[in-house]
Amino acid sequence: MKKISCFSYSFLASTALAFSISSTAVNASVLLSGWDGSTDSGFGFLAMESNDDSSSGPIVFDSYEALAFNNGLNFFGTTYDRFFINNNGNVTFNSPVGTFTPNAFPNSNQPMIAPFWGDVDTRCSECGDVFIGSPNEDTLVVTWNEVGYYSQNSNPTNTFQLVLIDREDTGAGNFDVEFRYEDIGWTSGEASYGVPAQAGYDAGDGENFFTVPGSQTAAIADIDESNSNTGTPGIWKFAIRDGVLPGKNPENPILPIVDPETPTDYEFEFSIDEPDELVFIDPDVAVGYDYIVNSGPNIASVLLPEGYDDNMFDLFLWDDVLLDWLDTGTDITGGVEYDFTSPVDRFRIMGIDVSNMLDPTPDAFVTGLTFDSSGVINMNQNAVTVFVPDPTPVPAPSTLLLMLSALFGTLLLRKRK
Repeated sequence: MKKISCFSYSFLASTALAFSISSTAVNASVLLSGWDGSTDSGFGFLAMESNDDSSSGPIVFDSYEALAFNNGLNFFGTTYDRFFINNNGNVTFNSPVGTFTPNAFPNSNQPMIAPFWGDVDTRCSECGDVFIGSPNEDTLVVTWNEVGYYSQNSNPTNTFQLVLIDREDTGAGNFDVEFRYEDIGWTSGEASYGVPAQAGYDAGDGENFFTVPGSQTAAIADIDESNSNTGTPGIWKFAIRDGVLPGKNPENPILPIVDPETPTDYEFEFSIDEPDELVFIDPDVAVGYDYIVNSGPNIASVLLPEGYDDNMFDLFLWDDVLLDWLDTGTDITGGVEYDFTSPVDRFRIMGIDVSNMLDPTPDAFVTGLTFDSSGVINMNQNAVTVFVPDPTPVPAPSTLLLMLSALFGTLLLRKRK
């Protein structure tokens, strides 16, 4: 009989596969194929036998010719040459973990990547299993296929996927993480006191971690259908560069949570450890910029990219009496950090000429922000657009300076005095 464990329960809001599978057919949706050997280039096998709270043995990256990360994986400054697949919806790097009720990140001493940390049980006759595979030489896929929950329940099941992509082309040990959710039918097992699953990743150092919004709440049940940071429901993506979280430099900014029904609005959730910590955020497309803090500390400074026209932008502040944006008469120079006289909860930036005729792409206008205190930030960067009939797109300006330049979704209206 499973022991009931004690746990601390808190929530931080700031990131295999569920398709129906038989022995002969796979109905893929948001999921990668090839993990089960169904493609010429892919291979796949059971990660472990049916179980409750067990784990695989160590998966050594260079043990298999088809596996990626032959030179290891740099996760928050430590390079790992192996990992463990845990039945309960996560992988760890120091040792196996059988904990079935998710502890809110950050945890200590156990680096973890968790697409859906909950009480998975694959012992039931109608339950699926956990697999590992590789659709190509740069990608590892761990799949929880139609898995049940404790105790031996298979109605309903969950199917989800963890994807690790070798990005050594950008630096030694660099990698991308994808969470892919095909079908989420349950959120917790019978022994977890109703505590729902958690998704995200944790360095195990008590400082660096990310929790997908909705974790450890009933909202995690909708993770296969709700908004994500890719704009595609059911797919979350994160880039780990030089071992650190997104947001630490402009080359790897935090991506927004995108609602497909309002594609010009971009919501961000992240944590600030200390005041004046510079964090870079990156909408998929942008055409004007309204930066609005919904909750958390106020904005203390802004750093805009270089390479657009005369490199000057106009600052607008919100007037609570007129309920409108007012031109402050302040010019902000791209590449130069601007400190607000007093921290603000919202501001607008204008200043890219219509003549740029910028086209929508996955690239973006990367902005650096600091805040006046530590805490969890929930904010939006909403697009300001103008319609131009039959535009002729031109390439975005190239810049190798402080920040990435952006390609915009439509035209950014410029209003100069």
